Amino acid sequence: MYLMDPITIILCIVTCVFLAIFLYGQKKNVHKNYPPGPPTFPIIGNVHIISMEKPYVTFHKLAEKYGSVYSLQIGTQKMVVLSGYETVKDALVNHAEAFSGRAHLPVFLDIAKEYGIVFSNGNNWKVMKRFALSTLRDLGMGKKTIEDKISEECKNLVKIFKAYKGAPFDNTAIVNAAVANIIVSMLMGHRFEYDDPKLQRLLTIINDNIRILGTPMVLLYNSFPSLIRWLPGSHRKIVLHIDELHAFIRETFTNQRNELDVNDLRNVVEVFLLRQREEKPNPELYFSDANLTSLITDLFAAGMDTTSATLRWSLLLMMKYPEIQKNVQTEIEKVIGSGEPRAIHRKQMPYTDAVIHETQRFGNIVPTNIPHATTQDVTFKGFFIPKDTQVIPLLYSVLRDKEHFEKPEEFYPQHFLDSEGNFVKNEAFIPFSAGKRSCAGETLAKMKLFLFFTTLLQNFTFQAPPGAELDLTGSVGFTTHPLKHEICSITRT
Repeated sequence: MYLMDPITIILCIVTCVFLAIFLYGQKKNVHKNYPPGPPTFPIIGNVHIISMEKPYVTFHKLAEKYGSVYSLQIGTQKMVVLSGYETVKDALVNHAEAFSGRAHLPVFLDIAKEYGIVFSNGNNWKVMKRFALSTLRDLGMGKKTIEDKISEECKNLVKIFKAYKGAPFDNTAIVNAAVANIIVSMLMGHRFEYDDPKLQRLLTIINDNIRILGTPMVLLYNSFPSLIRWLPGSHRKIVLHIDELHAFIRETFTNQRNELDVNDLRNVVEVFLLRQREEKPNPELYFSDANLTSLITDLFAAGMDTTSATLRWSLLLMMKYPEIQKNVQTEIEKVIGSGEPRAIHRKQMPYTDAVIHETQRFGNIVPTNIPHATTQDVTFKGFFIPKDTQVIPLLYSVLRDKEHFEKPEEFYPQHFLDSEGNFVKNEAFIPFSAGKRSCAGETLAKMKLFLFFTTLLQNFTFQAPPGAELDLTGSVGFTTHPLKHEICSITRT
């Protein structure tokens, strides 16, 4: 007998119950100038018209009909979608404070309980972001000290790739581990061997949670929290995973607290613990254990997932377009030769730089952005948006904006090159978002991508396994990874 999955059952029940009362399709606006949008069902809102696996595709298409600022309702959640570069930039940069909040979604509360940096708001967010930025800079972000660590990790990665001797392999776990070691060294002061069970478990937890965040079940949970909370489904795994990850982090900083040398602070945890000592008399107590646990979780996940996804996209794209791969290798030979790639080489390598930028654009790693919220009532583009409204600054629409990218649906490095082959910036290239909520680790991510990519292309030519078809469809999840595939790394002589 055929059994329907839980999501289908829930949708059927909810739809059937409320279909009978679908007597009108006019949105009950909270204000006469509230952004327009598609007609809604009572209770379920617009759930019935949204792609449950890739909602950002629906959001992008709806903008064609309703404009660059429009409204949706998913269950009980009202939201406003911002589409296209000009509109997203205007909101996040020119109206930065008004759009700087983080959406109050049930799953975000389950993950962080308003602590840390990614899912927090107000003064706590401001204090944690200021601390993270200043501490990461002090520990070498964007400087030679961290560049040396990345270069060393690149050599370790090359050794692992060479060990396969050209045979097909899945690079997911290996690339995740290499990229994670950079942020782990800054957060906790050490690195892991790639096959370390503890590291592999941590990476599995993070990868699973990020995938689950983009699943239909979580979309339904955020829309109908009181109904879905008690039902079985992937949304319940997130809390179990977070509890396990937090337990590891608490154990780590408890050990470091016992051995803290205030005259030799070597990582983020130790700097935080010192600030915690200094803050003790302060009743606000921003530097609490809860904030430390969530902050390390946020930086670990953000510092690993998006960069590793981009790097894996880059290798897949080089296999798909061998002529582009050859052009990159020619430039590497010309500028670096057999020497060690360094960050300073980037300005001398416009084609390679363009390929990396285009990989980030094409891969569209965080298509919906992390949902924002308005911190105050705001009139934007002639529309009234109330305080605490969930806002989606749709990065998918920005990185595929036809006004700024000649071939938005194709992988086309010329988006970042002029007719003379010089690298040119494109103002609509904002994969790290923009404004007050932009990625705190952007500088570090750019350095990691360049050094890992050039080192790998210097040492290997990447090919698809015999008979394999390379699919450039992104995976389902909160971030967009390549679909599962194998690569062959052929050592260059």
